[in-house]
Amino acid sequence: MDPLLVGRHLRARRRAASLTLDELSDRVGIAPSQLSMFENGRREPRLSQLDALAVALGASVQDLLSAEAPDPRSALEVELERYQRDPLYTDLRLPTVQASRALPQAVLESIVGLHRELRRRAAAAIATPEEARRANTELRLWLRGQDHHLESFEREADRLCAVVGHTGGALTHHTVTRMARHLGFSLIHVNDLPHSTRSVIDLENMRIYLPPASIPGGHGLRALALQAMAHRVLGHREPKDYAEFLRQRLEINYFAAACLMPEEASVRFLRDAKQRRDLAIEDFRDAFGVTHEAAALRLMNLATVHLGMPLHFLRVRDDGAILKAYENDGLPLPADVSGSVEGQLVHPAWAARAAFERTNRTTEFYQLTDTPAGTFWCSTQTGTSASEEFSITVGVRFADSKWFRGRDTVARADARIARSPRSDGEAALAERWSGRAWPSAKLHAQILAALPSGTFPGVDEAEVHRFLDAHART
Repeated sequence: MDPLLVGRHLRARRRAASLTLDELSDRVGIAPSQLSMFENGRREPRLSQLDALAVALGASVQDLLSAEAPDPRSALEVELERYQRDPLYTDLRLPTVQASRALPQAVLESIVGLHRELRRRAAAAIATPEEARRANTELRLWLRGQDHHLESFEREADRLCAVVGHTGGALTHHTVTRMARHLGFSLIHVNDLPHSTRSVIDLENMRIYLPPASIPGGHGLRALALQAMAHRVLGHREPKDYAEFLRQRLEINYFAAACLMPEEASVRFLRDAKQRRDLAIEDFRDAFGVTHEAAALRLMNLATVHLGMPLHFLRVRDDGAILKAYENDGLPLPADVSGSVEGQLVHPAWAARAAFERTNRTTEFYQLTDTPAGTFWCSTQTGTSASEEFSITVGVRFADSKWFRGRDTVARADARIARSPRSDGEAALAERWSGRAWPSAKLHAQILAALPSGTFPGVDEAEVHRFLDAHART
């Protein structure tokens, strides 16, 4: 029973019968004040009362319980009442509007329309940071359950690569253009991409807009183009929530990697290197002309399934905070109570942090690290982006280190103790300054910022629409 709808049915039937509340009260033996509460949806009538009301109004109980409003005006009144009872509105502490007969129809429609837009805008804020972290954690655990290998996307990438005859080695920009043409797209490099986008797809004119081809690090343009094509190949629709948005991002990144580094050629390369006991990310990277991070992630996709070797991947900021992490070798990643690892600090002894202490960072850093879950061998390479320093780490359990270049490293660290005991000097300093210091934390703003709203989080859709409209005329 929906009290609001029952009330509107009662009121419509009473008015159709030309009865006042007092007259209906005399017929059913229910106080007028109580009948008024029934009609306003403030109280739910008992079944015996509903039966008596139905008889008095010449209707059936089923008529009064109908899920359809008796007329369009009543439907708007019910909708308005529901909106005004919702916390989304009550939290604003604004007065409610009584949908009386004196309220003009146009005013009622306007107010309901405003409520609908308020609800739409609230829903457009796709996720809170907490929801996003939870969705990202669920996706990471799901990927772990697949050994980080997604067979269906490997086959989709194989089919597209077969069209252009790409079987291995570095994928050229010309070949990527042929892939796009096969899918009906043309690749267009422009200088005025909307600032909030990496690429833009015009589905009406079948164009993929990309940054200028001459930008530094142009190898990334191949991945951007392939990621844009992936939306088409994988049949993506506009994401309905943040979890689906993250899932689509993962899928297009995987597809692009599988095109840049085809499975058959990659596995053949890795097996040959393993047989020689000379596996190295830098060689895998150079063989296919990709970034160090792309090669490390691709190894994550293939090693467990094809080499029988579980491993882990880390991208860590120079302050030790995790930016990205995957594992299926049991590495004890730091996590918060929700299971999220992003933003958590790795142990200072881990290679992902120790690599920043090196003077020479041009080569990979190898280290054995003892943890509560056993000993792990790691290979770490540091890098610099426009905004920060970071390290890329791939590691395995000690037993599998025999397959890798750098297995004979003498660097070893102990990460089995959560916090090293303080020296006498540190203890004295702590006592000296206890209660006398108040440092201001260097807080990362992104942990407080709300996630951007819209169908595609972080994208200024109005800017994109203006961009498309301008280029569609050229």
